[in-house]
Amino acid sequence: MPRSKAQLRLYLALGSRRQQQNHHLSSPSNVVFNQALKQSTAIRKDLEAFAQAPATASPALQGQLSTTLTSLSRTLEDYQNLSRNELNEEKKEKAAERLKNFRADLASYRTQFDQLKKERDGAVAANNRNELLGRRPHHAATPENPYAHASSTQSAFAPAHRNTQDGLSFGAGSSNYTREEHALREQNFFDSANSQLDEFLDRGRAVLGDLAHQRDILKGTQRKLYSVANTLGVSGDTIRMVERRAKQDKWIFWAGVIIFFSFCFLVIYFLR
Repeated sequence: MPRSKAQLRLYLALGSRRQQQNHHLSSPSNVVFNQALKQSTAIRKDLEAFAQAPATASPALQGQLSTTLTSLSRTLEDYQNLSRNELNEEKKEKAAERLKNFRADLASYRTQFDQLKKERDGAVAANNRNELLGRRPHHAATPENPYAHASSTQSAFAPAHRNTQDGLSFGAGSSNYTREEHALREQNFFDSANSQLDEFLDRGRAVLGDLAHQRDILKGTQRKLYSVANTLGVSGDTIRMVERRAKQDKWIFWAGVIIFFSFCFLVIYFLR
């Protein structure tokens, strides 16, 4: 009887150890899933804020949405790669179902984002057109010549004079209209350029933050893998050797980059 209790304790210890190993091995997949869930929630909130006032939405919000959509697409690719390596069939099927739902949500988000951008562009163009038309001079006001609309019976030269004056008025109106069209196109171009610059800057900031977040995730995953390796019996010397080799590869890479750019500089300098 005591022997059976000892065996039972041994089995329980081995079972708990296997559960811990399985938990460590599946944790990277869970981390990526949680990251995709957070990104999806953030996109949904930003789309709701964009839909409330498309005409007054800032370019920063558009850049943030575009960056988050790209990040979510990359996260789903990482999640798909991790789910392929899953050994448990039940977890693999569950991951495939989650991935399918995420991809459907991503397609819906992109459709809504494109529609909202079109609505905003149309509203901005209409607003600019109304502002320019509001600045047009009123041609129906009293003309400078009080005899412009006099009857033709007052003078024999009145028809020719009136026709000449009407032609000048028509030419001036066409010139003003062409000038207003040119000003409208110029203003739309500058507005579009400013929006694009703001979008690029916000996208760069968002990508930088995303890279920092992914670096933290990779560091956490590396620590968990080291913990699993220690649990499986891999020695610390082997881990330190791998770290040293990775550091050497990094130094070799940067040395190659410096040599390459130095060579390009010398070629341009001497052949110029």
